[in-house]
Amino acid sequence: MIRVLALLLALAGPAFGAVGDPAMQLPDPAQEERAREIGRELRCLVCQNQSIEDSDADLARDLRRIVREQVSSGRSDAEVVGFVHQRYGDFVLLRPRFTAATALLWATPAVALLAGALLFRAGRRRPSSGPAAAAALTEAERARLARLETGGGPAA
Repeated sequence: MIRVLALLLALAGPAFGAVGDPAMQLPDPAQEERAREIGRELRCLVCQNQSIEDSDADLARDLRRIVREQVSSGRSDAEVVGFVHQRYGDFVLLRPRFTAATALLWATPAVALLAGALLFRAGRRRPSSGPAAAAALTEAERARLARLETGGGPAA
């Protein structure tokens, strides 16, 4: 039983070593924290809804290594994000920037809400059949309507 448990732990080691691997961490704690903050802004291209700091995918591990190399070489946070963004495109950013290319994506909820409100308003604007509609009748139409209501029959 102990041998099986030891074997399972040995096999599970690589799965748990991806994020917290001390060999990947920068020696300077301030730089390591900067690298982690930057990594939380970048999307894992395999997992898609996780940052590279939260993902165990091989590509995320490679991106973490690239971020740490850039941070240790003295680049600013914006330069590091720009470096990764230039190579992998907008999708790598967990919070994409507002550009002409992404404007439609950002505006779609507002446009849909406005279209729904206009359709709702247009549906409620149908003509009513109340006193306001009767006021729009001419004298001849009113006389004919009165004859119809009293049972006098249609008159030409």
